Amino acid sequence: MFKLSPELLKVESESEELDFEVKHFREAEIDYFKILIEAEKKIDFPEVTLSFFYPFVDIQSVWHPGAGRDKSIAADWEDGFAAKAASLAPVITFLSQNDQNRLTLAYSEAMETVRFKMGVNEESGCLNCRIILFTQPSKKRSHYQAVLRVDTREIPYYQAIKDISAWYEELDGYKPAPVSAAAKEPMYSSWYSFHQNLKAAEIEKEARKAKEFGCEAVIVDDGWQTVDNNRGYAYCGDWEAAESRIPDMKKHVEKIHKMGLKYLLWYSVPFVGIHSKAWPRFKDKLLFYAEARDAGILDPRYPEVREYLVETYKSAVRDWNLDGLKLDFIDQFAYEKESELKVEPEMDIESLDQAVDRLMFNIRENLQQLNPEIMIEFRQKYIGPYMRKYGNIFRVNDCPGDAVTNRVGTIDLRLLAGETAVHSDMLMWDPEASAASAALQLLNVLFAVPQFSMKLSQLSEKHLAVAEFWLGFWKKYKEVLLEGKLKAFSPAHLYPLISSENDQQKIIAVYDKMLVQPGKNLPPELILVNATLNEELVLDLETEFKDKNLKIYNSQGKLMENKKINLEKGLHKIEVPPSSCLIFK
Repeated sequence: MFKLSPELLKVESESEELDFEVKHFREAEIDYFKILIEAEKKIDFPEVTLSFFYPFVDIQSVWHPGAGRDKSIAADWEDGFAAKAASLAPVITFLSQNDQNRLTLAYSEAMETVRFKMGVNEESGCLNCRIILFTQPSKKRSHYQAVLRVDTREIPYYQAIKDISAWYEELDGYKPAPVSAAAKEPMYSSWYSFHQNLKAAEIEKEARKAKEFGCEAVIVDDGWQTVDNNRGYAYCGDWEAAESRIPDMKKHVEKIHKMGLKYLLWYSVPFVGIHSKAWPRFKDKLLFYAEARDAGILDPRYPEVREYLVETYKSAVRDWNLDGLKLDFIDQFAYEKESELKVEPEMDIESLDQAVDRLMFNIRENLQQLNPEIMIEFRQKYIGPYMRKYGNIFRVNDCPGDAVTNRVGTIDLRLLAGETAVHSDMLMWDPEASAASAALQLLNVLFAVPQFSMKLSQLSEKHLAVAEFWLGFWKKYKEVLLEGKLKAFSPAHLYPLISSENDQQKIIAVYDKMLVQPGKNLPPELILVNATLNEELVLDLETEFKDKNLKIYNSQGKLMENKKINLEKGLHKIEVPPSSCLIFK
């Protein structure tokens, strides 16, 4: 079997100012390469490329945090992806068709920008693996070190990724933020149900209904700070509650609290709008002006910018007694052209990546002093191991009504997020949808914390039944769904089968027409979820089911069958309703 060695790992730069050294050590069948780069004096490091070729043997797909619905293997002339604190993670896994790890790479520097360019080289037929450093302006330095972790063990790819998550947690400066119990409870979001057309009384009405369903928190999204309904950001930056929408924010939050719900509030962190009172103060402290948004992108390298944002959130949490913040658009801290990133005398940090890190550290530190269980929600793409220090809720990127993308997003996040709470994008469906079709929205996010964004008070009777049953199901089996041993099969096919199990229960969710193999040594309770509109499941049993009780529930929670069964080893076709569950006990 091929093993990467320091001789095969090239470290190169066009500059002659740098000296390189690679140190190799091996631990628990995993190879680690410590990269040391030195210069005689502090300089802006030029681009440095780490590269090696790897045999393209039994590799059929690829996984990385930004792959989404495209797990295809690239050619080596394609751009790859860039990772930094505010975007993705420097992690990639090449896997076989039967989900076995073939090559998993992780780079210890997850705060500064690192570009992964990895794909098939046409001439050699090998994987051409390149990691490019210092592609964006950073601080002057004379010394740099990082570690490349190379895992070629014959293990399931999802285990290889889970082990990377644990590795990052042990690195200096990567300890994840604590996760409160409330962060792993269903939530109600105002975004898809209200957009910017918010009214305090209507939010309170929906919150009351959400609590009846089993939601434990409300997230009030964009609109609370402006009377503008044009979906832009021209009025962002002052972060004062619009009186015509929420006349008294403190009393409004109190009302929500009295219902037994937590309260989180949305902020678009980097935007300062042209119609805000803050615009004159900050219009010359921008990374750039986004004309399409009618807003500038604040430059956190200025201490005044960081202080303003920290004080804004600190005051809101303290004065309004908030339980958490939804901090949006952190990945927009960027610049349009690298050559335009200038350093001004008023700045106290040269590197944009490091300035964002300082800002997030200051936010987390100040808010946690006010509330040790503060919840901070981040959205894809700023969901890497470095951001786990600052956020304790990672949510799937906006995918309104797209159940499959929501499924893929939740599982992609779960694989690398460790104990950080993973939330679905907000759930919504058409009022005319069948009960079974509506249920698919919930079934596709079973292995994450669901966020609802329908006007629950307006749901039809059948949709109410769907929401009540499946949210009740989720809460009943939350421990195994979120804390059990997760296995996500066939990422190239968008995870058509996912399971999670503990000593007492095993849940298998089926998202396509396929053979279901529950496995051996099953716990006392087996739950199969038919997350399709098909009306049959085909089981391939490796052990007989003897004197089992089988209950089958339809999409609205109606008990369709309740009987004793005995099933021999082998194939069994079971008729089931669409969007249903079978409980063997």
